[in-house]
Amino acid sequence: MKKKVSMKDIAQQLGVSTALVSYVLNDQLTDRINKDTAEKIKQLAEELNYRPNHIAKSLKSNRTNTIGLILADISNPFSAHLARIIEDEAKKNKYSVIFGSADENPKKSQDLINLLLSRQVDGFIIAPAEGSEKQLLLLQKQDVPFVLIDRYFPGLNVNHIAIDNYKAAYDAVAHLIRNGYQEIGMINFKTTLFHLEERVRGYNEALKDGNMDVSGANFREVNEKYITEEVKQRIDELLGKTTAIDALFFGSNNLAIEGMAYIQSLKIKVPEELAIVCFDEANAYNLFYCPLTYVRQPLLQIGQKAVEVLLASIKAPEALEHVILNAELVVNESSIPRKQR
Repeated sequence: MKKKVSMKDIAQQLGVSTALVSYVLNDQLTDRINKDTAEKIKQLAEELNYRPNHIAKSLKSNRTNTIGLILADISNPFSAHLARIIEDEAKKNKYSVIFGSADENPKKSQDLINLLLSRQVDGFIIAPAEGSEKQLLLLQKQDVPFVLIDRYFPGLNVNHIAIDNYKAAYDAVAHLIRNGYQEIGMINFKTTLFHLEERVRGYNEALKDGNMDVSGANFREVNEKYITEEVKQRIDELLGKTTAIDALFFGSNNLAIEGMAYIQSLKIKVPEELAIVCFDEANAYNLFYCPLTYVRQPLLQIGQKAVEVLLASIKAPEALEHVILNAELVVNESSIPRKQR
């Protein structure tokens, strides 16, 4: 195997000190080093294919400058977009990110945590799976820095960055009520995750404040394992009621994508026959003939704040931050007032 190039090799070829090479390649003392010399060092390092020894560096500093990112489902556009933001923000702070997808499975989430701990990541950013409270408490007990994003557990006093899901859902349903819709349905996942429960609470409170039926007759749940089949069934149930729904609120973008595909196959006119509002955005919405109204989460703020809070926690583990951000309702043609249809 070819011998790896060291900083000492670069220093000897250029006739400078190893310390100077180290300063240049680690972007230290940049204002005190001659620019031409620094450029020569960087150029030679590239020509010789120099690669830093991260293991030696981490042993010296007790840090690896890596973050473990565990997402609920990397195939979801929401998660993929958020991952990219976190990766870019981490890079600005000279950190690398190792990704993993828990696929909404607490066992897989624990396996990922164990794997990433063995890689000696400095901390975690986690979108926790349902039922993962114990593993998070264990991380906290082990003094491993971590931040929860998108979801959190109210009973755990840990770092978290999320949105006000209650308000976002309330505003979405209140928008439909103001626009004259009388029978507003909602389809959500069957879950105990707090953020999804909050969306249901917002839906119900908006109906209550709008003097609408709050019996739950227009609310349906879907098992995520059988999302395609059950979304179709729930839509059929809501449209087949004696008093059919005239508007439908989807509790997530995955539900909306499945639901809109089925609604389109039924040749239901949106919004003439059925108004639609979706939680979260997705590129797939662009394939639907009618521009959809949706709740937009502040992904850039969530991702940037998550990295900021984690890096602060790595330096000062005792500090905790609970950040709740507001979402925005993006209004399009799928929910225009009834009189304009």
